[in-house]
Amino acid sequence: MMKQLVTAAVVATGLMAATAAKAEEVTVNFGIISTESTSNLKETWNPFLDAMREQTGLKIKAFFAPDYAGVIEGMRFNKVQVAWFGNKSAMEAVDRADGEVFAQTVDSEGNPGYWSLLVTHKDSPLNALEDVLKCDGTLNFGIGDPNSTSGFLVPTTYIFAKHNIDPKKCFKTVRSANHQTNAISAAGKQVDVATNNTENMRRLEVTHPDRFKDIKVIWKSPLIPSDPFVWRKDLDKTVKAKIYTFVMSYGRIGSPEEVKKARKIMKVLGWAPFRPSSDAQLYPIRILARNKDMLKVKADAKMSRAEKDEKLSELQAEVDRLSKLAGEVPSM
Repeated sequence: MMKQLVTAAVVATGLMAATAAKAEEVTVNFGIISTESTSNLKETWNPFLDAMREQTGLKIKAFFAPDYAGVIEGMRFNKVQVAWFGNKSAMEAVDRADGEVFAQTVDSEGNPGYWSLLVTHKDSPLNALEDVLKCDGTLNFGIGDPNSTSGFLVPTTYIFAKHNIDPKKCFKTVRSANHQTNAISAAGKQVDVATNNTENMRRLEVTHPDRFKDIKVIWKSPLIPSDPFVWRKDLDKTVKAKIYTFVMSYGRIGSPEEVKKARKIMKVLGWAPFRPSSDAQLYPIRILARNKDMLKVKADAKMSRAEKDEKLSELQAEVDRLSKLAGEVPSM
């Protein structure tokens, strides 16, 4: 009997080892958008990815790119299977890279989302949006990545498209960079004003407190939904289940010590435990993008009245459709 038990234990151990080894063979590249320097991102993300690797048994590898498009294209060509995106870049990933939203970040301070900002040096004579929109060609402006929600879509919609202003004609120079670079450039007077967001300002206060103290905020946008996690639709179902279970249980399930450790790691990222989500979380962002398109059409001097009316009618129909869906389909 003892011999049979020992044999069974050996077989079971072998099967467990084989299962673990098979799981370890599955590589999942996790894309991280370039909101700041890669070295900073690695420092904040590695503990979270280490935990994902340990708890799922999957071979999780961080994927960094110099811009948001690099992560979107990485997912498009299956070089990235799961990624953290902003809403604008998530929309691009869903539309062009076979992506699907499955989770949403939650602000560690309990905010329902975050806000886009315009920032400048604390001693700058610029104190309000009106000062920026004088458009006398004397200011150097720092804008975000074209696929950034808070660094590009929101300010171009609520500031420039709304006021029928072309940034290239308004400012002396327009430079595109990530949030961290824009903030540091504003603090160092390398640009006169730049886009940013409330989440990155919190990060900057920790990583560059000397720069943070030299910055003032002169404009704040309407609320932006919290960032989504996206995976490729064709990702293996077993792998999806492992990742989803980890993401939804992280910082919630485990011993008191494990939960405390997880929440500490998440706080560095600026988050509390995640919540489920879907592509429906992108409806407000799609509406925002269509509204931006409508403002551009209205300001287009090359289009005839009839052409404008036709295009505006099409865009309004799309806004109405998305608004209806947003009211009918919950994102979580």
